[in-house]
Amino acid sequence: MPRTITVGLDGSAESRAAAEWAAREAQLRGLPVKLVHVWEPVPEPMAQAPLLGAETHQHWTELSEMGVPPAEGWERIPRESAEGLRLRHPGVEVTTEQLTGVPAEALVSAAKDAEMLVLGSRGLGGIGGFLVGSVGLSVVARTERPVVLVRAGEQAADEHEMDPAGIPSAATPFRPVLLGLDVSRPSAAPIEFAFEAAARRSVPLRVVHGWNRPPYYAYGMALEPAVQREMAKGVAAALTEALTPWRQKYPDVEVVERSRCGSPSLLLIDASSEASLVVVGRRIRRSSVGAHIGSVTHAVLHHATAPVAVVAHD
Repeated sequence: MPRTITVGLDGSAESRAAAEWAAREAQLRGLPVKLVHVWEPVPEPMAQAPLLGAETHQHWTELSEMGVPPAEGWERIPRESAEGLRLRHPGVEVTTEQLTGVPAEALVSAAKDAEMLVLGSRGLGGIGGFLVGSVGLSVVARTERPVVLVRAGEQAADEHEMDPAGIPSAATPFRPVLLGLDVSRPSAAPIEFAFEAAARRSVPLRVVHGWNRPPYYAYGMALEPAVQREMAKGVAAALTEALTPWRQKYPDVEVVERSRCGSPSLLLIDASSEASLVVVGRRIRRSSVGAHIGSVTHAVLHHATAPVAVVAHD
C-alpha cells in the first residue's frame, strides 16, 4: 500500500491551501492524499476556535448560528474539503481521517506512515512574514518524516514562471527548486528530496550555501581581500564536492550552485521569491535536550515566500 501525502486540516484558509498543494504534489508523485482532522475536546467547543485562526473561528460561529451540532460540524470540514479536492483534482484519491486528541501529538503520529505531512502557515501581511503556530513548530520539531509548510493564499500559479505576457499562470514551467545546504555536514535526506522534487518538476535545482567569516574577524579585524577570496574558493569547492555524487545520480537535473559570505537564512529567504519549493534540513536529536528545529530552518519557515519542505536527517 503506497504512503499518503497527509494534510493537517482544521478548516482555516492556510490548511485549505495546504490541502490544495498536497493534491498538486500527489499528481506529480502518483500518490493518494489523506486529510487528517484533529479535534481536541474542551469544555466549550468554541473555546478553542480562536487558536485555529479567524477564519476557523468564523466557520464554527456560522455552524453554531445555523444550529449545527459540534459533532456534525466536526465531520463537515474534512468531508467538504475532500469533495472539493476530488472535483478540482480528478484522478487524485482523497481519503479522510478524524482523530481526537492533542493536535501536535496526533499529527506527529499520523505522519509516521506518510510520504510527507503538509501543514498551513498564516500570512502576517504587513510584517512581511508568515506565522507557523505552536502546533506546526511542534510537529516540525518532532516528526522524522518530511513536513511541508504552505502559506495561506498560496496558488498553483505562484509556483510557476510568468507567461510571456507577464501574467501568473499554472500552465507555464515550474520555478526552480531551492535547497539550503550546510557543506560542513551535508546530509543525504534533504539533498535527495530536493533533487527528486526538481526532477519531478523538470526544473533546475538551485543550491545555496551561506558562510561566515571566522569569529575573530567579527570583532573589528579586517579581512584581507586575498584571504576572503581563498576562503570563498574553498567553500565553493566543498559545495561542488558535496553535490558531485548527486549530479551523477540525477544527470538530467541542472544544478546551480551559489556560495556566498553572509547569513544562510537571509540568502535562502531572498532566493525563495523565485522558487517553487524551498528545501531545508533538520537534524534529529534523540536526547534529553528535546526537539530542535535550528535557527536557519526556523527563520526560513517564518519568512520564505514559497512552500518550505523540512526534511529530518541524522
